Amino acid sequence: MIETETRSLTISAQCRLLRVNRSRFYYRPHGEREEDLAILRLLDEQYSQTPFYGTRRVVAWLSDKGYRVNRKRARRLMETMGWQTIYRAPRTTFPSSGDHIYPYLLKGLEIWHSNQVWATDITYIPMKHGFMYLCAVIDLYSRYVVGWGLSNTMSAEWCTGIMEEATNRHGVPCIVNTDQGSQFTSEVFTSMLKSKGITISMDGKGRAIDNIFVERLWRTVKYEHIYLHVYEDGVSLYQGLDWYFRFYNHQRQHQSLGHRTPEAFYEYATVKEKTKTLPGAASCQATTFSAAE
Repeated sequence: MIETETRSLTISAQCRLLRVNRSRFYYRPHGEREEDLAILRLLDEQYSQTPFYGTRRVVAWLSDKGYRVNRKRARRLMETMGWQTIYRAPRTTFPSSGDHIYPYLLKGLEIWHSNQVWATDITYIPMKHGFMYLCAVIDLYSRYVVGWGLSNTMSAEWCTGIMEEATNRHGVPCIVNTDQGSQFTSEVFTSMLKSKGITISMDGKGRAIDNIFVERLWRTVKYEHIYLHVYEDGVSLYQGLDWYFRFYNHQRQHQSLGHRTPEAFYEYATVKEKTKTLPGAASCQATTFSAAE
């Protein structure tokens, strides 16, 4: 709303009228330093090998790589790229009444058809200058990626839009599993799922292993595509990921799927599920059918 070319009012006067501090108007955000970007890429590559490292081990490991980093800086960079250290610890804190935390429902659940359980998560994607965040939704039975998107921020509205588009294109799943990130515990995300009759499941705190299928997807995407390319900007990154996810869904064969593609297995399992005589509600809860059927 502030016009820099007008002669009738100075910028100071416009800021005063709009109750905007001049320092906010003149502020220009600075991107990550080149050294921080290099460290972020190292952390991203290392996470899949040592997800149990905490800040102390990361500081020692970076020191061996030639980077002098204190724990405060290491913690900030780990949070930036979404490092979730896997550990077992007593639960000493509880969510406030405003949080929306749901129990983990997948333990012991036999997943036997498509659109029974979807999982979603966010991961850090490095570029030549800067980084983006990738959010994807995967069908756990077929490993089919039903939706994905890129953003430079991790907002609840962004995640909600990706999930809503996936349900519009592929139907409504019985269960959606997420971690306890603020995007997924937000009212905008959980209310959208509940409005569609979707049961919500959430990983335990610090339990990235609960969402193992999404973690495997991230590892596959990064080692088969992201680390082999150096993308200059978000547009080229989007185009590259668009190609890769088409390849992943329609051409890449999975040994766990009997050397079939996720698309073929997803379509086969969807047709198979529709031929069952079980009513719709029961098909979401049944646990007596084998995935190898």
